[in-house]
Amino acid sequence: MEGMYEDGTGLLSIGALSRLTGVSVKTIRNWSDQDLLPPAARTPAGYRLYGPDAPARLEIVRSLRELGIGTAAIRAVLHRERSLTDTAERWADALDAQICTLRLQRSVLRTVAARGTAAEELPQMTRLARLSAEERRRIVADVVEDALDGVAAPAYRTGLLTATPDLPDDPTPEQLDAWVELAALVRDPELGAALRRLAEFSARTAPAQAAGAADALDPAAATGAAVRVAELMRTRAEAAVAAGIAPDSPVAEPVLAELVAAWIPTQAATPDPPAEDGPAARTRLLEQLETAAEPLVERYWQLLCTATGRPTPPSWGTAGTWTAAALRAHRTPGEPDRSAFERLADTDPERVLAAYTRVVRDIGALVAAVRPDDLRRPTPCAGWTVRQLLDHMVWESLMAASIAEGAPRDDHTADHLGDDHVAAFEGSARTALAVFTGSGMLHRTFGPYEAPGGLLVQQVTVELLAHGWDLARAIGAPTDLAPEAAAETLEAARLIYGAAPRTEGSSFAPERAAPPGATGADRLAAYLGRSPD
Repeated sequence: MEGMYEDGTGLLSIGALSRLTGVSVKTIRNWSDQDLLPPAARTPAGYRLYGPDAPARLEIVRSLRELGIGTAAIRAVLHRERSLTDTAERWADALDAQICTLRLQRSVLRTVAARGTAAEELPQMTRLARLSAEERRRIVADVVEDALDGVAAPAYRTGLLTATPDLPDDPTPEQLDAWVELAALVRDPELGAALRRLAEFSARTAPAQAAGAADALDPAAATGAAVRVAELMRTRAEAAVAAGIAPDSPVAEPVLAELVAAWIPTQAATPDPPAEDGPAARTRLLEQLETAAEPLVERYWQLLCTATGRPTPPSWGTAGTWTAAALRAHRTPGEPDRSAFERLADTDPERVLAAYTRVVRDIGALVAAVRPDDLRRPTPCAGWTVRQLLDHMVWESLMAASIAEGAPRDDHTADHLGDDHVAAFEGSARTALAVFTGSGMLHRTFGPYEAPGGLLVQQVTVELLAHGWDLARAIGAPTDLAPEAAAETLEAARLIYGAAPRTEGSSFAPERAAPPGATGADRLAAYLGRSPD
């Protein structure tokens, strides 16, 4: 064999071994010095010679090195001090740890890139990301224990402590971002105070049952029932909002009655449980909703679920606000005041339609005067810009038309304005007018209380004129809108909303006094709680 030592012993020189295996002379010499590939002999001049088994042994060393196994471990395998199986298992475990570290580093870097983290925030984010699972649990547990200290609410406490922030080995940027925000949130004293309020409420209302009682309530069954009722409340209330049902309107009562009826059985094991729908039951349900309305606690659960990969609970903000407002407005179950229905029966349908047409005419001209820059302006409707106000006005007409056609819309949160607010308003008004005149709506009834169709048209007219006044105030335009229809529109508002309580979360604030010389639209706005000044 070429490169064999010339004495005929069959030994390989270091150069021959290098050419045979493709491993450099320098590397072979280094491995020989580390006792991984000892020479079989040396020449008289002291050069290393390797035996016939050297190529195979060298391949073993090279393979183990490529797998990342250290020199000492390779030497132990070659000297039969440790089995290859045991060595492989140990190094695989070590690699797992390294992989976890690398994944975490990658997640931190991706999160930094995604959220635009400032350099000053990086050390804190990195520290939080490197915490062990036990350290993360301890951060949350300390807050819970401190907040609930002295409160006898074991079930509530257990629920909080059981839900721990266990990040996966390879968290996504969203999960790591959620954990960083959660770690900051639990340091907020307001969160601790909110958790304590909920625990105290839980302690006051927890079922009191004798140990071993035969009729003891199954906790799992009770929790399941409560979850189902909460989901029913959320979906029904959100559907009511989407359908444009004001919480203080008569149409809200049957929705509320269904929710209270479903909720009552879940209170069977609580102290002094309500037996039927009535003021006591509605007051208790309202208290529960008001107590549960803790935005920081809701955010805590959202972040915890996001960080751990659990399904994020749906937000209760919209549903909770609507249901609470409905409970305040309808303290006692009962039929709505039907006097408005009876009085409307004496109103000429054509007069109702004419008032709508006049209001749409003047509001349409006002909408056409809105410039693109005006769309960002604030309005007297708290929290609404001009664009949001216009979108709502368009939706009001579209919603009324869909009710008349027997297919109420459920896209309250969609964008109904698009890029052309004038075309959107005019199109919705044309659609509504066509349905009002062509479907026989003015001579039909709608809903569980058989409300006259004309009443629905009047309600839309009131909404459009009131919001038209909001728009005029927002863009600095005159408020003398539809003067020939404003007075009768105010009378329609008194007829429709006169019995509605002006409570927190309701459609309208308490009535205000209209100033001397107020226009008809000004007086309508004042009646509905707007400040005419």
